Amino acid sequence: MGAVLNTVYNNYLAAYSPRQLTKYDTHKKSELRSVYNSIVKLNKDAPWYLPTTNKDTQHYAVSLKENARELHNAIAQLGGLEQDSMFRKKSAYSTDTEVAEAAYIGSDALTSTSPEFDLEVKELATPQENLGYFLPDLATTLSPATYSFDISINDMNYEFQFNINEGDTNRQIMDRLSRLINNADIGIQANVAESDSRYALRLTSDATGVPANKAYHFRVSDDHTSKASGVVGNMGLNYISHPAGNACFLINGEERSSSSNHFTVGKLFDVQIKAVSSEDKPVHIGLKTDTESITDNINQLIGSYNSFIRSAASYLETQSRSRQLVREFSSIASHYGTSLENMGMHLQDDGILSVNDEKLQQAAASAGNDLSSFSVLKDFSSSLLRKSDQVSLNPMDYVDKKIVAYKNPGHNFVSPYTTSAYSGMMFNSYC
Repeated sequence: MGAVLNTVYNNYLAAYSPRQLTKYDTHKKSELRSVYNSIVKLNKDAPWYLPTTNKDTQHYAVSLKENARELHNAIAQLGGLEQDSMFRKKSAYSTDTEVAEAAYIGSDALTSTSPEFDLEVKELATPQENLGYFLPDLATTLSPATYSFDISINDMNYEFQFNINEGDTNRQIMDRLSRLINNADIGIQANVAESDSRYALRLTSDATGVPANKAYHFRVSDDHTSKASGVVGNMGLNYISHPAGNACFLINGEERSSSSNHFTVGKLFDVQIKAVSSEDKPVHIGLKTDTESITDNINQLIGSYNSFIRSAASYLETQSRSRQLVREFSSIASHYGTSLENMGMHLQDDGILSVNDEKLQQAAASAGNDLSSFSVLKDFSSSLLRKSDQVSLNPMDYVDKKIVAYKNPGHNFVSPYTTSAYSGMMFNSYC
């Protein structure tokens, strides 16, 4: 059962929640208790409806909850959980974003000199790569049968089964295996490499850096597989052509290393390195001015709102109640429409907010450290926060459901898990 739960959890992270987790994804017992009590209250008089079995609808419900959670976290990161902190988040800059990007994650109340540093990237963290034998596009020497092989990754073993038919060529089999592995989404990318009209299957791990206490990130084998073996040896899938390597860089001249190209510096900066630095030309990273930071914060808020609207609108053709969701969020923006227009934000017919950067920068420059002129934006963000929490609490409210019966007011039983039906959708086909 534990292995099944691990598989479900990994599938959930890959399919629905590939975004980076934040500190706002952790909760105290009191917060969890509050959520539970809200669910109980919400379901007290809610009608009974048939369970949703359509897979597209199930995916929509889970995705809706995740998108609402992401919007909540985006507003929280801007200080939206406390009105006085909204839009006071500092922004970082990088003098060469093609080499490194940075975000400030420290306290917004600086008590000393503005933090800054020089970064020189020597090597990027690299993934493990397995490259098989280069074979001609001729009929395979493997006999027709059902074959299988195992890939061990992250303490999990995945078995892949496929058929080889009479006349199948090496290229056809490699293409088939590439699709099979990529569709499994287990943290390995597969593609077919070509050289001099010969072809080889290449496997690359998503994970980078030297693995801890292991010689590899993943291992391919068919020594103890359930079907016919031989494909691993025939194609050379177990050959590690490039072992994973750590990133190497200098911070203010001091050498550092990391297993990832994404790391933090002094609990102040979140850094993503993307390329090796030019010789003797380090990237300087520091904090933007208050005006630039305010503009960045507002753009992040509008960007998060637009991202949610676009995601919800992508289901308009398949989920009838998604139109209601878009309309409700658009109504929130419309309520503050005139004030938003004065600051350079225009509400379009599809619910998207466009931004006039020049007008917004002028408004931010005029405000300076006094953010009282942005009170409307703070109210707007608070309204979005409340609405995102509502959607996250009950995404099933925006799913087209068949109602079975309405409860008898005052004489009913509490059904606290009705709005959480989407949670069971992750376990579909596993249990």
